[in-house]
Amino acid sequence: MAILSDTDIKEYLENGRITIHPLEDPDVQIQPSSVDLRIGNEFKGFRIVRKPVIDPMDPGDLESYMESFYIEEGKPFIIHPGEFALATTYETVKLPGDLVARVEGRSSMGRLGITMHVTAGYIDPGFHGKITLEISNIGKMPVALYTGQRVCQIVFETMTSPSEKPYGHPDRDSKYMGQKRPITSKIKQDYEIKNRFKQIKLVK
Repeated sequence: MAILSDTDIKEYLENGRITIHPLEDPDVQIQPSSVDLRIGNEFKGFRIVRKPVIDPMDPGDLESYMESFYIEEGKPFIIHPGEFALATTYETVKLPGDLVARVEGRSSMGRLGITMHVTAGYIDPGFHGKITLEISNIGKMPVALYTGQRVCQIVFETMTSPSEKPYGHPDRDSKYMGQKRPITSKIKQDYEIKNRFKQIKLVK
């Protein structure tokens, strides 16, 4: 694999192989080997619920564990120490079948104790949609986040060959394709979880 340089990124954007929309300030957002992305205006945080665990085998709706917050422009979303929230990038990203991407936090955010993805910073070839940000505050102080603020960067890597079944392929379970807002985990759609549900129903 090879990481695209700023020269390559501009070429891929110009010929439409990569789409980042809206890319309103390319001179600022395009970095030497990445593109800075901004945070959107919708956040999701966990409700305080009286349950001991989040159990993907629980027939209840995981959506009920979280609530949405819409932040007006110029108003902050405050993330406190130890808190976790979902958000999305302001930009919509589209990848071809022969590129993968990674989302990394910006150094300026990391120095405040804010992580922009917990584990899922990998973006499959063929993905199209806004990128989910899994935000945590591992610092000691609350931090304000503002809509349109540059909080992360996306890095593009070439593959040895195009994917046979990229994200969004009919044979793939592409649960988050085309997402436009923060989406609660769809772990219940995972094959092994669905299969386990079926087995339980058959036993009953």
